[in-house]
Amino acid sequence: MNVTHLECALCGLRHEANVLQNLCIECGKPLLVRYDLERAAETLTKVSLQTRESTLWRYREVLPVEKVENTVSLGEGWTPLFKADKLAATLPVKLNLFIKDEGQNPTQSFKARGMTAAISMAKELGVRKVAVPSAGNAAGALAAYAARAGMEAFIFMPSDTPRANIIECEQTGANVTLIDGLITDCGKIVAERKEAEGWFDVSTLKEPYRVEGKKTMGYELAEQMNWTLPDVILYPTGGGTGLIGMWKAFDEMEQMGWIGSKRPRMVTVQSETCAPIVRAFDAGERFADEFVNAATVASGLRVPKAIGDFLILDAIRASNGTAISVTDDELVEAVREIGSAEGIFTAPEGAACLPALRKLIAAGSVSEDEKVVIFNTGAGVKYLECFGG
Repeated sequence: MNVTHLECALCGLRHEANVLQNLCIECGKPLLVRYDLERAAETLTKVSLQTRESTLWRYREVLPVEKVENTVSLGEGWTPLFKADKLAATLPVKLNLFIKDEGQNPTQSFKARGMTAAISMAKELGVRKVAVPSAGNAAGALAAYAARAGMEAFIFMPSDTPRANIIECEQTGANVTLIDGLITDCGKIVAERKEAEGWFDVSTLKEPYRVEGKKTMGYELAEQMNWTLPDVILYPTGGGTGLIGMWKAFDEMEQMGWIGSKRPRMVTVQSETCAPIVRAFDAGERFADEFVNAATVASGLRVPKAIGDFLILDAIRASNGTAISVTDDELVEAVREIGSAEGIFTAPEGAACLPALRKLIAAGSVSEDEKVVIFNTGAGVKYLECFGG
């Protein structure tokens, strides 16, 4: 609609937007969608939003689909932002604590946001077959949206992926292959076979549009908080597309005159047994080495090498944020703590933000009365293996 071009996130090389693209043809890094934001702002206004549908497509002027009939939607987005006063009362300092509950999306995770945009654009550009490596929730989302679009989906997942994700993909018509290995191993298979099989690769940040769906979390957060961003955002980070997308959204909103230059401190949360971003942040590096022998019960955090590592680290540093790791025991226990206090059965990835917040408080990095948002990226019911019994 208002797309001008695609731009390499690292080298800045311009790419055409109306043809299928994966990574930058020059340096192999992710491509980002750029818009004519002045034109978008003519119809996308704070007033116009008041009468729009309660899905992420309310922000259609800053989403890539040109023809409305190509939109493939299951009603994703506009998830609730809960004030978490009871949970806040368990913390050693008084905070204005909120939980953005992405588990209420279709397919029960924030991955639905990315896939509605990616599959809609794939449809617009004539794709018939899509493939993805996934640790779980992205696979379920791809399977659902591909089915709705009438596409074939080919999914590669580690064999120890939560059973709910595997069944979800099978029951929505995908071709599922389980691999003895990690998501990186699954990604290699997609890369090796996609050309011969005629698959379009919709891996995290290996196409330009999943991040566009995910960025709407930033638009929603600003709108739900009356166009005042929080002081701190804690975000569970595997591939990091959600954090990268929100950072992009904040920049777009500022360019449209909706918000000022103040940004939340962005905090990446990972598991101690798979913490490549934390390790790179602590070492002062812009790129993260692969995390060897990665393992965590929070399957969405088990991403040993993220192609968007530099974008995550850039956003953390530009916002004066940080990167924190927690143990698997801490994040699993936090699911019960959040559930008992607020009635939200979070994914273990989202729950990891609670022990991370406690560490921030202990370090004096979060002050009294600050507004803090925890992102719960999925529904706990998809992770029953994590809870024993």
